[in-house]
Amino acid sequence: MRELVRTNDMVLVSAVVALLEGAGIRPMVLDQNMSVLEGSLGVLPRRILVAERHELTARQILEDAGLGKELRPDAD
Repeated sequence: MRELVRTNDMVLVSAVVALLEGAGIRPMVLDQNMSVLEGSLGVLPRRILVAERHELTARQILEDAGLGKELRPDAD
C-alpha cells in the first residue's frame, strides 16, 4: 500500500475517495475512527492509501483534478 494523501479535511477525503473509486481504484482510508479517541476535534489526519500497482494512476487522477498539492511525496 502507498500513502497518497494525509489530511484533516474530511471534504477532501471524500473527494479523493470518490475520484479514485470512480476510476475503479479502491482506496483505504486509515485513522478515520480515531475521532473516538481524540474527541472528534479533527486533530488527527486521515491517510488515504492505494495498492502499489495503482499508485501512478491514482496520482495522475488527483493531479488532473487539481489536487496535486495534496499528494504526499512519492516514496521513490
